[in-house]
Amino acid sequence: MPDGPAPLSLTLHRRIAEIDAAEWDACAGPDNPFVSHAFLSALEDSGSAVPERGWLPQHAALRDEAGTLLACAPCYAKSHSQGEYVFDHGWADALERAGGRYYPKLQVAVPFSPVPGPRLLVRPGSGVPAGALGQALVQGCTAVGASSVHVTFCTEAEWTALGEAGWLQRLGTQFHWENPGYGCFDDFLGALASRKRKALRRERRDVAASGLTLRCLRGAEITDRHWDAFHRFYRSTTDKKWGRSAYLTKRFWPMLGERLGDAVVLMVAERDDEPVAGALNLVGRDAIYGRNWGAVVDVPFLHFELCYYMAMDFAIAHGIGRVEAGAQGEHKIQRGYLPVPTYSAHWIAHQGLARAVEDFLARERPAMLREMEMLSTLSPFRQDGEA
Repeated sequence: MPDGPAPLSLTLHRRIAEIDAAEWDACAGPDNPFVSHAFLSALEDSGSAVPERGWLPQHAALRDEAGTLLACAPCYAKSHSQGEYVFDHGWADALERAGGRYYPKLQVAVPFSPVPGPRLLVRPGSGVPAGALGQALVQGCTAVGASSVHVTFCTEAEWTALGEAGWLQRLGTQFHWENPGYGCFDDFLGALASRKRKALRRERRDVAASGLTLRCLRGAEITDRHWDAFHRFYRSTTDKKWGRSAYLTKRFWPMLGERLGDAVVLMVAERDDEPVAGALNLVGRDAIYGRNWGAVVDVPFLHFELCYYMAMDFAIAHGIGRVEAGAQGEHKIQRGYLPVPTYSAHWIAHQGLARAVEDFLARERPAMLREMEMLSTLSPFRQDGEA
């Protein structure tokens, strides 16, 4: 594709292994582990994000005449809308009812991971604007006969650039905890209103009195025994929530630990030296990201301890500025996790559907902003004059 004075060429790859890891990571950068070659390759090599499960890799690579990778994007041809967390089932149904075909679509995303971060990965100093990669993705969409391109959980800057290029813009909400530089967990508690502070202390006290041993394991401290147990916890959660096969295979976890090393942190609860619950986190430059959780015991507040409070402890101890604890969950607000916007951008080839979705999003965006404003009033943090 031409872009400015020098022509650029787009290729789509059915395995991320076809793209050199060092080249990919030069575009992805070191800040967000979910777009690293190591994480994405673990999804494929473990049999988790593969064509048999409806995730056909179509990773986009934009190169100059010399063959240097200037930009790339994790991209998949999808035959369904599962494992994405930005729901477009209604759009698919509308097009199908009108006699059209919504699938396959192209999904620019990190599979099974509602984690905000960069999606249009541009090598620093390359001079390639994000919009150029967006244009290339549209061309790729046409080439493979897909109905649309969806860039989900992207950065605000990418969202803005794609919006300026005519893409449809969507807002969502997550709940993140910010660390302004607390010295310890009690410093955070001191910033809360008295009633909220007492509630959190009670929750942690009850878990401490449960007889469980809580451990924070990182990198090589996580053994195959822990991963075997964690897969059982993960399956327990997915079976209860959805009653269907889990997205991530048993092979994924040790592969993840091997390839990402100290970026992997596992919070574990043990009873008589046997793991009975766990919460998986990945560590980036500015955030620790809570991902998967599960348990084979029923202990009040254990979920909050492993998924939220221990992640906050870790962030405080390591000077990390933010904890992102995954999708959904207004109950997080009372534990210091406040609403923030998430971003996605969508290009739809069918003009009738595109107009209908544009109209829907024009009404949904202000509604999402009003909802976030309302949720912010539930903040547990002490206001002026409060004890």
